[in-house]
Amino acid sequence: MKKPTPGETRRLARVPAQAARTVARAPVTAVRAPARAVVQVGRYWRAERTTLRQGFVALWISSGGDLLAGLALGAMTHRLEELPGLLILVPAVIGMRGSIFGALGSRLGTSIHAGLFRVTLERRGLLYQNAYAATLLSITSAAFLAVAARVMTSALGLPTVPVWDFLAISVVAGTVSGAIILVLTILLARTAYRRDWDLDSVAAPLITFMGDIITLPSLFAASYLAQQKGVTVTAGIATAVLSLVVLAMGLRTKMPAARRIMRESVVMLSLTGIVMLIAGAAIEHRRDRFLALPALLVLIPPFLEDAGALGGIVSSRLTSKLHLGAIRPRLIPERLALLDISLLAPFALSVFTLVGLSAHLVALAVGLESPGLMEMVSVSLFGGFLATLGTAVIAYAAAVATFRFGLDPDNHAIPIVTSSVDLVGMVCLIVAIVVLKVS
Repeated sequence: MKKPTPGETRRLARVPAQAARTVARAPVTAVRAPARAVVQVGRYWRAERTTLRQGFVALWISSGGDLLAGLALGAMTHRLEELPGLLILVPAVIGMRGSIFGALGSRLGTSIHAGLFRVTLERRGLLYQNAYAATLLSITSAAFLAVAARVMTSALGLPTVPVWDFLAISVVAGTVSGAIILVLTILLARTAYRRDWDLDSVAAPLITFMGDIITLPSLFAASYLAQQKGVTVTAGIATAVLSLVVLAMGLRTKMPAARRIMRESVVMLSLTGIVMLIAGAAIEHRRDRFLALPALLVLIPPFLEDAGALGGIVSSRLTSKLHLGAIRPRLIPERLALLDISLLAPFALSVFTLVGLSAHLVALAVGLESPGLMEMVSVSLFGGFLATLGTAVIAYAAAVATFRFGLDPDNHAIPIVTSSVDLVGMVCLIVAIVVLKVS
């Protein structure tokens, strides 16, 4: 056997000492790594304090508007009882507005970051083509949701109204609310462009806010078209024909940006609409509990829409960075992507606390039954924590997957996020209600 050289002998003698030092340093290393991560996150939050400030303001405004929408939903209990199956349509109609106009806001935000945005309504201009596509998508998606809701209620054996009622309610409410939200979204983009706001951080919450306070009252008003002999059937047929004509116009338009948005969005919005209807079905199955405690109905719009707004914020930021090459579409998020996702933590803690507290107070103020302050805040925080974790994963996966497949994340990521978060958020809310034994 070969005898070791003096150098090898010295190296071998150092091995036990090195191993001992490694073992001794392990606790220190285990503490330092998280500490460094916390320091990096803190520095990033300080660097992004303008974004955080704008995001907080937008989210708080959104939460206030969502409470008004929740109050409107709580006041709709008699209509929900008179029109079986309507509750399954509510999250989908609201969520679809967020999908369409959240994607519009994301596209306009990306164009601002890239220096392509111009405040002009010329037919060949970016703003006009985006507005045109969003208008047509509002009408066609509303008709699709109506038919899909009727099919789903029948498949699940749930009591339901005729398809003509669904068509009249969904298309009228979707068209009216869509037109108003479109104008407000364009004004928001114009203001963000001129005042140098970060549209990626404010668009999703504010569009959510606008969507809720406009869509639910529109849905409530349109519900009176239902069960009107002759009128409902006529309105249903007319809206169905209009939707088919509008769909053909959008797919065949000669405006390239609008045509691409339509072709990429139609299938995606159809799939996301089905996911949103499943979320509505989850509510419909627990309809008795929600109707017995209307404060929980007040909680639904702000809870779901704030979860969707958080997903919209991180998705928009990641999408812009992917377009600009600041991050790469990797399976494991890069450090900058993780730092962007970390912004969800302070946002979520503040908004879900506010949602639970204010939903309880608003319900009491108008005489709606509530399970109690602590129960409402606990449900909102626990469900919100679960929903935020799901939102972070969905937002990153949607942005990266669409980018890697050569699709425009602005057209796909927001609809995927809003619909998925609607379903995940609804499941998390129901889980929180069951786990915490709220009754």
